[in-house]
Amino acid sequence: MAQKSQEKGITGPAPVVDSPGKVRNVVLVGHSGAGKTTLVEALLAATGTIPRAGSITEGTTVCDHDPAAIKQQRSVSLTCAPLWHDGIKINLLDSPGYADFVGELRAGLRAADAALFVVSAGDGLDAATIALWEECAAVGMPRAVAVARLDHHRADYDETLAHCQQAFGDGVLPLYLPLYGEGEEKPVVGLIGLITQRLYDYSGGAWPPVIRDPDPDLLPTITEARNALIEGIIAESEDETLMDRYLAGEEIEESTLISDLETAVARGHFYPVIPVCSQTRLGLDALLEVLTRGFPSPLEHEPPAVTGVDGSPRDPLRVDPVGPLVAEVVKTTIDPYVGRVSLVRVFSGTLRPDTTLHISGHGLAARGHPDHDVDERVAHLYSPLGASLREIPYCVAGDICAITKSGSAETGDTISTKEDPLLVTPWQMPEPLLPVAVVARSRSDEDALAKNLSRLVAGDPTLRLERNAETRQLVLWCMGEAHADVVLDRLRAGGVELDTEPVRVALRETFAAPSRGHGRHVKQSGGHGQYAICDIEVEPLPRGAGFEYAERVFGGAVPNQYIPSVEKGVRAQMERGLIAGYPVVDIKVTLVDGKAHSVDSSDAAFQTAGALALRDAAEKGQVLLLEPVDQVTVRVPDAYVGAVMSDISSRRGRVLGTEPDPTTVERTVIQAEIPASELLRYTVELRAMTSGTGSFTRSFARYEPMPPHLAEQVRKENQN
Repeated sequence: MAQKSQEKGITGPAPVVDSPGKVRNVVLVGHSGAGKTTLVEALLAATGTIPRAGSITEGTTVCDHDPAAIKQQRSVSLTCAPLWHDGIKINLLDSPGYADFVGELRAGLRAADAALFVVSAGDGLDAATIALWEECAAVGMPRAVAVARLDHHRADYDETLAHCQQAFGDGVLPLYLPLYGEGEEKPVVGLIGLITQRLYDYSGGAWPPVIRDPDPDLLPTITEARNALIEGIIAESEDETLMDRYLAGEEIEESTLISDLETAVARGHFYPVIPVCSQTRLGLDALLEVLTRGFPSPLEHEPPAVTGVDGSPRDPLRVDPVGPLVAEVVKTTIDPYVGRVSLVRVFSGTLRPDTTLHISGHGLAARGHPDHDVDERVAHLYSPLGASLREIPYCVAGDICAITKSGSAETGDTISTKEDPLLVTPWQMPEPLLPVAVVARSRSDEDALAKNLSRLVAGDPTLRLERNAETRQLVLWCMGEAHADVVLDRLRAGGVELDTEPVRVALRETFAAPSRGHGRHVKQSGGHGQYAICDIEVEPLPRGAGFEYAERVFGGAVPNQYIPSVEKGVRAQMERGLIAGYPVVDIKVTLVDGKAHSVDSSDAAFQTAGALALRDAAEKGQVLLLEPVDQVTVRVPDAYVGAVMSDISSRRGRVLGTEPDPTTVERTVIQAEIPASELLRYTVELRAMTSGTGSFTRSFARYEPMPPHLAEQVRKENQN
């Protein structure tokens, strides 16, 4: 870690903040390629945090230090990059823009108090960004918009601004307008402040910009935008007389407008738009002013609810450095130099080194994260800057820090005192729905695979590990193909040689009609032999009825002590399967006749005869393959409903009904039943079909007979 710090020119101890009011936690969100990481790099360089900005293509940025991010040329994990401006510490949380890494994004939303939406002036908005804006609006998170990449050859600020206002709704208004230079390309060389009516000249690479009065002929061109901005600010003002004064023609003081603007932004009622260009540093100073003066401090953001580790209610938290210690692990990574690194947001109290803390993790047992409550000693605290760690003496409420070498801390865990252990209500994590079956290439790789998987699962709540005993496969449930690629790359980087194979769905077998079976197990070749004969009747039962066993033997043909033995043999054969190796379900077996030998009969012999009888009944009768059918709930924009319903039908699914989505407008909820084998790649295909806006959940419904042509294909595959 020290080596990495020196390579970026990051040396010495990190400065610390002593008051929550001097902290701003801001998560950068937007679609992949919008320019979030490049913008963070420019801000770090502009504030002197790093000596020069790195390059994404060269893999030298602070935030995209992960080998997978360098390989894919995009962010794949949440990264913290703090900087200082005017005595305020701004923790920039760079989140991935690709949908597969939504778990990282949600962790960033949990750690932040405000969101900066980065929109590319060359590429515009995508539907996923619009959906995220609505999600932030639902919880009242303050937001601002940075229109980035103004140097792109397709950049169109006016069109991008119009799209943002149309998609994001009221309150989205620019604070500045770009000023274009001469020449065919007309580069953006400056900004015009709509409140101050001053010109900020960045031509010639000036930083900070030269501030001067604009040419008089420019002022009429900004009048309409300036009036709209002032009216938007006044509409959110607590001074009810301000609008009347403005309409009466009074010139509202600049200081009053700025004060009301800052209040409206902090409360999440107004959303300023700032044009920026990372390459020329245009607008970075204006953006820093919004981040420090407009966005709220942790004191203005309500902390999450807490309970005792037993679920008992507790008083709401206050962002108080002297209050009870409550912090949360928002991100866990495994660093090759120092091992496990946990990114921690402190909500209450002050986190100090050389302290024994209580670490609580609950609620993710289904994803391979068993509940745990342990006491651990934290030796050091660090201020993270990408991959580098600089030691700090403490971390107050509202700030973000990192701890290392914890043996149990996982993403989502709560850190509190051992005297008063608490549990933070977890944030909502999406369900991984893309299965990937992996197999180690050798026996030695199996141990390495298990070790590396445990590390990955500890740091990624969107990754679920399943060891399927029926299909004998090790399955990783991922968020999508890009997520799966990152997971596999990290496993291979850990020295694991592995391959992937097609995911198998656990099927069932059953009888389609009554049948009879004869089981004969007779071996008398000298000495103690084996003798058992039984006849059974098999009847199908309704789905979900399970297994029933009865006997209807007359005259003691099968001695009483061997009647349970036949049942054991039948059950054993049911587990092994009859035609394709899948468990047999929903049948009733009745023992109706048989023969025994006074010397050679035994429990083992009648178990074998029972198994043979069931196999004989299968050969004489008709055995069906049953496939699992899932209840599926799909949420899509109204424009895609027809295409999605048609696709469901092509997957042998049945649409049960549709209704408007109660959580948002212009979206529809589709209820359907779809065979599980048709859902293996549905998360990828639904996303492609709906431009990344569709989502679904699934739950097991029941087993149904598989179509004959598919069942025959399964039989042939198992015979081979």
